[in-house]
Amino acid sequence: MTKILMYTRTVCPYCDQAKALFKRYNLAIEEINLDEDLSRMDEMIQKTGRRTVPQIFINHEPVGGCDDLYALERAGKLKTMLMGED
Repeated sequence: MTKILMYTRTVCPYCDQAKALFKRYNLAIEEINLDEDLSRMDEMIQKTGRRTVPQIFINHEPVGGCDDLYALERAGKLKTMLMGED
């Protein structure tokens, strides 16, 4: 089963775009909203080296942000990652 983890903020159009893409694949997202728990920001930075949201992980692998996610889709690699296809 595909596991998706996203660090987000409440008002973030890029977070909303990333969530919409996963919704098209009918996949649930584990969301860590930094506005609700700012202490998780350090955790995100330590894992990614980045301070911006969203930060996305698919099956524990860092994907990056929204632009990175859509780049994977355009390249035809996202479906493979999500569905475990070869």
